[in-house]
Amino acid sequence: MNGALFPGQVDKPILRSYQPAQSFSVHLQQITFTMRLLSLLILTLSASTVFSQINIIPQPVSITQPKGSGNFTITTSTTIVLAGGNLEKSAQYLNDYLQLFYHIKLEVTKNNPGQNTIVLNFDRMDKGKGAYGMNVDQKGVYIGGDNEEGVFYGIQTLIQLLPIPLTQNAGSTKLSIPYLSITDYPRFAYRGLMLDAGRHFFPVSFVKKFIDYLALHKMNYFHWHLTEDQGWRIEIKKYPRLTEVGAWRNGTIIGRFPGTGNDGQRYGGFYTQEDVKEIVAYAQARYVTIIPEIEMPGHGGAAIAAYPNLSCFPDRTTKSEFPSNSFWSGDTTGKKVVQSWSVYKDVFCAGKEETFTFLQDVLDEIIPLFPGPYIHVGGDECPKDHWKQCPNCQKRMKDNRISDERSLQSYFVQRMEKYINSKGKTIIGWDEILEGGLAPNAVVMSWRGEKGGIEAAKQKHQVIMTPSDYVYLDYSQLKKEDTLTIGGYIDLEKIYKYEPSPKELTAAQSKYILGAQGNVWSEYIAYPATLEYMIFPRATALSEVVWTPKVKKNWDGFQKRMQTQARRYELWNAQYCKACLTKSSTK
Repeated sequence: MNGALFPGQVDKPILRSYQPAQSFSVHLQQITFTMRLLSLLILTLSASTVFSQINIIPQPVSITQPKGSGNFTITTSTTIVLAGGNLEKSAQYLNDYLQLFYHIKLEVTKNNPGQNTIVLNFDRMDKGKGAYGMNVDQKGVYIGGDNEEGVFYGIQTLIQLLPIPLTQNAGSTKLSIPYLSITDYPRFAYRGLMLDAGRHFFPVSFVKKFIDYLALHKMNYFHWHLTEDQGWRIEIKKYPRLTEVGAWRNGTIIGRFPGTGNDGQRYGGFYTQEDVKEIVAYAQARYVTIIPEIEMPGHGGAAIAAYPNLSCFPDRTTKSEFPSNSFWSGDTTGKKVVQSWSVYKDVFCAGKEETFTFLQDVLDEIIPLFPGPYIHVGGDECPKDHWKQCPNCQKRMKDNRISDERSLQSYFVQRMEKYINSKGKTIIGWDEILEGGLAPNAVVMSWRGEKGGIEAAKQKHQVIMTPSDYVYLDYSQLKKEDTLTIGGYIDLEKIYKYEPSPKELTAAQSKYILGAQGNVWSEYIAYPATLEYMIFPRATALSEVVWTPKVKKNWDGFQKRMQTQARRYELWNAQYCKACLTKSSTK
């Protein structure tokens, strides 16, 4: 395996000394008396384990149990049998999980002794990538995947059938699971989460842990937001100032924008290309595809701080266009990495050839690092103020008969798409890339509601639904939230009941909806533990939205299964919103 399962997380970001205004720990101290009683009741069920029930999330397509059902017990003498080829990664993942949480390790072999086995194999199912079947009887466990990924998802289901130890140190040498048969496959091909590492940097160990969270929920795409106005987070060897300068800011506002002050602390961090290779390998072992996002033409302030000529107006200071009602720290001369949130006018100049040369050079180093099919180019929130004033941009428009600045953005995106396509990759962009004419082969990520996604699907473009009012996991999850958030309100029930395939689309048009993604923007999420609190349990609800057939979803049943899932969070040592699991959380 590439690194340990659940690598240790770093609780403090790089060179950062202040705590968020109110951390999730305050929230944890306000657990209701009812939840305390429930936890105590659970703890009394067994000295070492809690009995296992069939509480699988996401809910499988089909589960049946034989009459007079019994149990198969996994012990240290149980053998993992590789009946299909190239399944070592899945076997190793299962063994890593068993070692970490149950302190047992099973022998892995290609010889089937017939009894007391966990057999991993391939079975043709014709249900798409990720399909699997499982059978548990007196002989043992049989998992047959339609492909390698299907076998891996069968392993995730097996993990959820195991009795849950009370602590990571409790362990057990006998793990009893019920006889059953499962047929399962994903509803959508794209099941993702996005992590914004641009505004706040998260260490390699936590990025790996985040990938583990995706894998445990049968999610398969990790959208990694790597560049922003507030920080450039990936090493580009041809342009060393991107990380020497662009990865660091001289301070950060305190509190919600425009802030109550500035902490004055130098803050930053970046991933080396070796870090990225390590993380990509870790994700591949979990059948998670990483999509890097290199923002263009907007949200490029950190790159402009490193290389001012990328701006339409290199001599204008960053401070001169900084919000007058926000707070600045340190040197006010020249271009600087932005210290506050919001959207900024200093964007990549569309009129200079050196802008496109720079971005192509960056992509020449990015593309070999990420073997997946997609490169995300952003394309959102690009103010046109500088382009309207810039002689180079106006000349570009005149020379190319471009009617307005919205169409100039389309020119920018389509030009970059051609280059990315020439490297064998497909671009993804936020729904603003529809403005001025959609790039021919682009996938649209619809965030400003569903309108952009609906329009793109009608134009026969593939779409990933990620509307801010349903799947933004940085929004508050409680109406009375004591954790500082960007605002908004999306509770567990709302995200669970989200339907990614809009009713406005015909059956033929709906086929262009690849799936959905939850986004974690990090303006007010500076620490891994806070991020965990914000995503759980809502990311778990989203996993069922994108995996489980619509007719199989049931809110009441999901709530009941979430009581077991909460114990898994505790086993994983993951923070989560306990109050979100009570009925009072929506009141």
